Amino acid sequence: MPADEQQVPSVWARPRPQRRDHPALSRQQIVSAALQLLDTEGIDALSMRKLGTRLNAGATSMYTHVANKDELLELVVDEVYGEVEVPATGDPDGWRTAITGCAHSLRTTILRHPWIVSVLGETGLAYLGPNVMRLMEKMLAVFEEGGFGLQEADQAMNTVVAYVVGISTSEAATLTALARSGQSEQEWTQRLLPAAEEAARDHPRLRRLYAGQRGRRVREDRDDGFRLGLECVLEGVTARLTSTG
Repeated sequence: MPADEQQVPSVWARPRPQRRDHPALSRQQIVSAALQLLDTEGIDALSMRKLGTRLNAGATSMYTHVANKDELLELVVDEVYGEVEVPATGDPDGWRTAITGCAHSLRTTILRHPWIVSVLGETGLAYLGPNVMRLMEKMLAVFEEGGFGLQEADQAMNTVVAYVVGISTSEAATLTALARSGQSEQEWTQRLLPAAEEAARDHPRLRRLYAGQRGRRVREDRDDGFRLGLECVLEGVTARLTSTG
């Protein structure tokens, strides 16, 4: 088959299998079981064989719906994105509040499923999934309602999502390490600070920053930092809208 006729390698780019009268296993059952496995045991635990054992199903039943593990991950990533909320707004001036709510929902969703950050860049055409498409459509509508042209709305949406995913990736990695250590976030940070201060002894600004973190509430600081960064991003987006309006 010529290269330009080859099927796009994505579960979303091929016809869905024909439904049988009494299917032994549904796509949703497979996705739900995979999501539960990922949430409880992490990305390294996911395999088609292990998933089949959980479902008490043979490989044939699963491969009817997904060709391989990559396709399975596309489905599960889209399932996770279905949890992200975009607050409705009927007010052109309410776009910023709505996008702020969506950004917080996206961050919360990623931190609820921290394994996802390790596969976001490896899930093929996951953005073709129905939940991702609905999320993007709603965000674009909010930006357009606020006065952005479609191309500017797309740029603004991508900027906000990139910020949230970037921050959440770092947070998810920390929370995953904490889960393995058995320590609380507060305990882990306070135990790390002496080593950080020692490493920063020749860097006065970093040394002052680390010294100022003693006794601070780590979770609250992390939440405050996210809010402040998001405000900065939205200030920039707003300035762009004003300059091109």
